[in-house]
Amino acid sequence: MARVLVVEDDQFVRSALIRHLTEASHTVRSVGTALEALREVAHVGFDVVILDLGLPDLDGSEALKMLRGITDVPVIIATARDDETEIVRLLNDGADDYLTKPFSVEHLSARMSAVLRRSRATTAGAEPPSRVIRVGGLAIDPLRRQAELDGAALDLTRREFDLLAFLAGRPGVVVARRELLAEVWQQSYGDDQTIDVHLSWLRRKLGETAAIPRYLHTLRGVGVKLEPPL
Repeated sequence: MARVLVVEDDQFVRSALIRHLTEASHTVRSVGTALEALREVAHVGFDVVILDLGLPDLDGSEALKMLRGITDVPVIIATARDDETEIVRLLNDGADDYLTKPFSVEHLSARMSAVLRRSRATTAGAEPPSRVIRVGGLAIDPLRRQAELDGAALDLTRREFDLLAFLAGRPGVVVARRELLAEVWQQSYGDDQTIDVHLSWLRRKLGETAAIPRYLHTLRGVGVKLEPPL
């Protein structure tokens, strides 16, 4: 179980999060301001921080930058804002994931599990996670480098698998193209057409198209996200 810091000034939301996380056997501390959060993180070891953006003393985006100056603890943004440009900026500024309010406790649990899995894999030497990643009918085993769709094996190239696994590890999160280049292609710059071609091949094997997507969704000028079909 994880040590969680909840940074939320709305007492109703804060109490609900504390109750849910405690019932899930997590150790929870909570604060209502950005400055309190910085003090807590500086003195207590946490596994994950859930950070609201609408704090009374400091905007959460500024708090995120200050947190990143003192710790690498995973941060999940909880926000009522749904502007995709801002969300991408927050991810680029160091957020590990985000949730748009209102969200279910099940959704929060799934995002926390994914973030903690990536964090612990990195701590252990960046080894791939041992558990199978499941998104809708997709099942991806990073250790065995195997992927299935609705129980049928997918015949993927190395790069197609890496791209699918990376996106599946962040379900519903819009990933910027430069992040895909850095994490999947290990390049600081490159041609967007490379990503487009691999996405096209991957879509074909998932039985979808860019015009009629099921799992892979491209947001023009922003990035790509993978999420289960509606």
